[in-house]
Amino acid sequence: MSPLKITARDAATGPLLEIAGELDYTSAPELRELLATLTLRPGQRLVLDLAAMEFCDSSGLTALIAARNHAHAARADIALAAVPPRTLRVLRIVGLDQVFPLYPDGRSATRTLDPAPPESARPAREGERRGRTPEAQ
Repeated sequence: MSPLKITARDAATGPLLEIAGELDYTSAPELRELLATLTLRPGQRLVLDLAAMEFCDSSGLTALIAARNHAHAARADIALAAVPPRTLRVLRIVGLDQVFPLYPDGRSATRTLDPAPPESARPAREGERRGRTPEAQ
């Protein structure tokens, strides 16, 4: 069991939160409390770098959604970076890969404020998840 550690730093595009350890029922409130203190300006991007996140339960997913809501309330953008494979699988199952822009790492997520993530990080469309293209459906 790894305690949650959140490291905040500023990037050219806006705040970057590096999340390490377990984002679960007991630790998710810590992220939500930090978000409440985070000031975002319109046009900025909040990046959550999940490279060192070891576990995420439904409370953790709810905290990620709270981060998205906080960013959008400030008319800012949000992106998830370096999402671990197990968490990415859950995001895809529940459809959150269609809600969050996904980037392979924090550096690419903070490189530009383009509205769409790079093609390699773009979430799969519904048909692509099942191994079919939308045209074949």
